Amino acid sequence: MTAYQDMVFTTAVRLVADTAEAQNISQDVFLRAYVHFTELEHSPTAGGWLKTVARHLALNHLSRYKKRWRLFSEYVNDEEAHQDVDQHAHISDTLGQDLDLQSEHERIEQALTQLPKQERIPLVLFHFEDMSYQDIADTLHCSLGKVKTDIHRGRTKLASLLSHTD
Repeated sequence: MTAYQDMVFTTAVRLVADTAEAQNISQDVFLRAYVHFTELEHSPTAGGWLKTVARHLALNHLSRYKKRWRLFSEYVNDEEAHQDVDQHAHISDTLGQDLDLQSEHERIEQALTQLPKQERIPLVLFHFEDMSYQDIADTLHCSLGKVKTDIHRGRTKLASLLSHTD
């Protein structure tokens, strides 16, 4: 449990944007892991199993409490919807730059909590859970175009939030 608790909690909190709910979800994940302990005890894929369960429980939580997804009334052209914004953090060997990187991660995590659910969830699934656009659309039961639009809008708002905290 100690080896995976941070990963499970981080996965949950990024999706639900609520620390208390993420703690509850994490607890549920480890309760399920306890039930399957004999299967997971020596499994090299235990971490992946835990992360998948955390993601599913977080999405289930959100689907239970969210209002229906609203359809966008405006159209976004294909070029804008497919536009990817690359923001890479360069990890350095120096302590000062490592602290700057940690601070940047904290700023991103904080900014993510300010995004609306319909933009935060696909953005987290794509960038932090490494899911494809189609997998996200299938998981959220929405169209591929909606996923691309939500991710693009989420990136735009995230960039704006991050630029206002500088």
